Amino acid sequence: MFLWIPQGVLSAMFVAAGVLRATQPRDKLISQPPWVSDVPTPAVRLIGVAEFASGLGMILPGAFAIATVLTPLAATGPAVIIVLAMGLHARRKEPQAIGFNAILLVVAAVIMWGRFGPYSF
Repeated sequence: MFLWIPQGVLSAMFVAAGVLRATQPRDKLISQPPWVSDVPTPAVRLIGVAEFASGLGMILPGAFAIATVLTPLAATGPAVIIVLAMGLHARRKEPQAIGFNAILLVVAAVIMWGRFGPYSF
């Protein structure tokens, strides 16, 4: 239970963000996260698909006990996305976004530690 709660929260955040970034028109996306104006549309779509897949991968394998090795790997995906996002926010001088991403990175790291280590499936 210790890891299911942060997994569920992080998964829901990434699935929701992924669906929005993969499906919404660019002009609608620019009004929400301002970094979208600095990133080409195909890259935003790719980020959205990666976020969506990682979000599902953190929950579904463990919930259905199928290919459970994918759960810690799926937690690694958001960690990579978060680190890259922190670099983008640093270039854009957005310290609040960096702080929020740092919190998400800690959550992803705890999930990776637990699912690769003592609490693996």
